Amino acid sequence: MRILAVSDLVAIPAPRRSFEGAPRRSIKDSVNEKTCPPLFFRGLTVTGFALAALFYCLSFTPSLLPRPYYLQGVVAGITAATGYAAGTAAGALARTYWRPGPRTVKIAWRVLFALVPGLILIFLWLSTRWQRQLRVRLGIAPQQEYDLLRTVGVSLLTFGVILLVARVLRLATHGLAHAFGHVVPTNAAYCAGFVVVALLSYTAFDRLMIDYLYTTADRSAAVTDSGTGRGIVRPASPLRSGSPQSLVGWESLGRQGRNFVASAPTRKQLTAFSGRPSLEPIRLYAGLASADTPQARADLVVREMVRTGAFDRAVVAIFTPTGTGWVDNNVTSSLEYMYSGDTALVSMQYSYLPSWISFLVDRSKVTDAAAALITAVHDRWAAMPPGARPKLLIFGESLGTYGTEKTFGSARKMVDGADGMLLEGPTFANPVHQQLTGARAPGSSVWDPDYPGLPVAFASKPAELRDLGVTRPKVIYMQNSSDPVVYWNPSLLWHQPSWLKGERGPDVTHDMHWYPVITFWQTTVDLIFANKAPIGHGHVYKSATVDGWAALAPPPGWTVADTLRLRALLDR
Repeated sequence: MRILAVSDLVAIPAPRRSFEGAPRRSIKDSVNEKTCPPLFFRGLTVTGFALAALFYCLSFTPSLLPRPYYLQGVVAGITAATGYAAGTAAGALARTYWRPGPRTVKIAWRVLFALVPGLILIFLWLSTRWQRQLRVRLGIAPQQEYDLLRTVGVSLLTFGVILLVARVLRLATHGLAHAFGHVVPTNAAYCAGFVVVALLSYTAFDRLMIDYLYTTADRSAAVTDSGTGRGIVRPASPLRSGSPQSLVGWESLGRQGRNFVASAPTRKQLTAFSGRPSLEPIRLYAGLASADTPQARADLVVREMVRTGAFDRAVVAIFTPTGTGWVDNNVTSSLEYMYSGDTALVSMQYSYLPSWISFLVDRSKVTDAAAALITAVHDRWAAMPPGARPKLLIFGESLGTYGTEKTFGSARKMVDGADGMLLEGPTFANPVHQQLTGARAPGSSVWDPDYPGLPVAFASKPAELRDLGVTRPKVIYMQNSSDPVVYWNPSLLWHQPSWLKGERGPDVTHDMHWYPVITFWQTTVDLIFANKAPIGHGHVYKSATVDGWAALAPPPGWTVADTLRLRALLDR
């Protein structure tokens, strides 16, 4: 049974015209002649099968994070189909110059049948070992051995679905070509059939599938945003947005905004940690429903800051949230514990969709919101006498780092724009991060670059921030070496990344290598479970943020022992 790939649609053999005046072969004849099996039941091509088997085996090589069996099966099926498509296209191109005889083809099949089953078994065995080692490295429980069988089953199902879709498309192309062949020459009929099927397929994918998925995700996210998390109640304190005295309505905050303002540690908890009297923290937030535009929401937050006396605190911190409006409570609480509540933390929602959807659909929302809030707060802060200003800190995580960078535009402006800036898990699209890593000092790695001339530091492990010497950085990037959000890039399809050349990051196994197309799909799948990794791995930073704040803006008398004590508290 020959498996069909997308490349088969391009390489449809056109019947030849007779230059001797013989009647032209019709499309129907070219399809139904006895020497050619029906389109839906043709067998594999030698080159397609060989490359599919190679891609299938390589898909089991390790990547940044362990993969559950069903995602490994999907990756294996997709990469095998990609290999078959490439092999079929290469075979069709080669046959225009040289067509092997039946004996040669028969020998090639025998060689493949002798080698491929053993090769697949070897890679399945290696995959079990690689996944076990990767899980141990990251502190994750090892997978069960029987998952391997389910992985193979999912991969065959994925491959079969892609085969079915491709064969339906090719059959549709031939059907249209047969219809067009009554009025136009054969070659033109095939071209017209291919173009029509391609346009209809694109329309169905874009308008039906993508639009439907986006609409469904939007409605689901809107419902989630209207809810309230378990244990979250409206604060009575006037120092919180959404309280009875607040300018911002409780219902307008959205789910993540309500979580933000209602989850601060109590004065009793802060005092128990610090051993000295504490203040009640200020937390202010504006949701999508709090005002009509980003600028109006930013102005509302500043009015809330004036109302609560936020600029009289020791620290004012601006948080650019993720796509849903979420801010990690470990990040906010760590700053409040460090300063015994003498803080004012502000944030603003720009979407209720997950970051990856916001990133793909409309990045302008995060840039507009970040620019509006940071500019509004900074302008009010800069108007104060220098000696009376609180420390101004800025935080961004994931898509929030992108919005923060776009607000300032350059590393120099980021350094000069605040007393400290902490960015966790920057994306591949971050312009300043790209510029800094590209211009890193010779010999320094892309996962832990050294950028001379500016007080900018990078850390792939939190402990690296505990010994930075006398010079204190103004901007810190925390980027776990196994974080796919940091290292995913479309160029993985065709280009070997710097982080897979030479020395690897602390979390990256030396068994991971770059393969065209394959590494792209592996890293793409890693994104799905990036937030499920243990702290300090993947896209999970949580209590590790304490090291970032301690290196960036520690309160007087803060020690490494305090950092470890606070991390232990947050982890509990």
